[in-house]
Amino acid sequence: MKRILLIVALVCGLAGLAVAFPLVAEAQTARNLPKEKEFRIVRSMPKEAVACIECHKRENPGIFGDWAQSRHASANITCLDCHKAEEFDPDVSKEHYKQYERADREYGTREYKVPVTAVVTPKDCSRCHPDEAKQYSRSKHANTLEIIWKIDPWLNKGMNSDFERLSGCFACHGTILKVKDGKLSPNTWPNVGVGRINPDESRGSCTSCHTRHRFSVMEARKPEACGQCHLGPDHPQIEIYMESKHGDIYTAHGDTYNWNAAPGTWTPGVDYRAPTCAGCHMSGAGSVLTSHDVTERLAWETQAPLTVRPQDFKPFPAKTNWQVERDKMKEICMQCHGRSWTDGHFIKLDQSVKEYNEVYFKPVKKMLDDLYAKGLLDKAKFFDERLEVEYYELWHHEGRRARFGAAMMAPDYAWWHGFYECKKRFSNFMEEARDLIKHNKKAYVAKDFPNATGNTSKPSEVLPKTK
Repeated sequence: MKRILLIVALVCGLAGLAVAFPLVAEAQTARNLPKEKEFRIVRSMPKEAVACIECHKRENPGIFGDWAQSRHASANITCLDCHKAEEFDPDVSKEHYKQYERADREYGTREYKVPVTAVVTPKDCSRCHPDEAKQYSRSKHANTLEIIWKIDPWLNKGMNSDFERLSGCFACHGTILKVKDGKLSPNTWPNVGVGRINPDESRGSCTSCHTRHRFSVMEARKPEACGQCHLGPDHPQIEIYMESKHGDIYTAHGDTYNWNAAPGTWTPGVDYRAPTCAGCHMSGAGSVLTSHDVTERLAWETQAPLTVRPQDFKPFPAKTNWQVERDKMKEICMQCHGRSWTDGHFIKLDQSVKEYNEVYFKPVKKMLDDLYAKGLLDKAKFFDERLEVEYYELWHHEGRRARFGAAMMAPDYAWWHGFYECKKRFSNFMEEARDLIKHNKKAYVAKDFPNATGNTSKPSEVLPKTK
């Protein structure tokens, strides 16, 4: 009997395979038909939030698509949670109220009316991310507009136009957002600069790095996020990084990194092989905690004219101890490198800083001051005399590249784009300066310096009003 049942089962099984095989084969060779992607609201949301989602899904599918794939969406955080405002807030969109007068739309009625603002600020984000917002608030990023208004001759001497600033400087450093007649002024918006001054008086924009509306931690971990601003002749960190061994490994193996590890868990040797900008300056490793204050872990202000310790940087003294921060950075390094390798690197960096300060910057600064004292250079403006430009570019261009290159292990930038260029700039500066002194001759002042029309009034939103 068992033998008969076994034979029957075998026959049925073979028959099933005979039927199934053509179906499997057809499925494997069938045309890949597109499927409609649908976002379904299956969790509890206020009706106003549903209205936001359904409207933007139709009007701005790119915004909706980014949000729908974000961690915010999976956590039931909607447009309303970030953009809702109070009626009395200065940046409430009056234009948006017109959406609730559209009887031709399902959600175009006053029932769904809610005040919203286009500007989402760190203060808004702090409702869910208090530690990150607090760390960011004390960073140089958040306060960069204050820093440049304290030290930048382009702003303080009015040597570029307001529009040149708007299209260039303020795109990264941030604008002071203004509202006029219920609308954000196009002279200050759109802007996601890291030091933007917001209507609620908070500073910065989280979307500088975590771009709308995906707000992806993966995106912020990649060097390209930093490369939006940190590039070019004066601060080419993205180019320096890509030249370094770290950048080379990222280029070769970056597609294997676990970019989406949960915040605070991104681990060298496990999730990535070589660090990115965030890996060294922000992400946690070992006993070093994650931080959104990029001023941490720095032992030098390598972007300043004279390299100083961060707590001695007068425009924005860090509330840190450089030795403590150096030890943090060393621990980050030693996740992948040995003690002797790590110590050797920082010994070379410190020597590079010393040589830049003593050999190049200090002699040129002393000569510049002597020329001003002798009346051979005019202090009224800046950049309208060639030696002022030479001095500025010695520290702001070549000097920075030399120091950054040494700090980030990019030898071509440390030498050919850095100290080599410093030598040429230094020699040219000294030759012309000594000639002016020898002949007691005033430097040529450019009479037709273009577009030196920028407002020189220090904004009260950034700094206290000065006389």
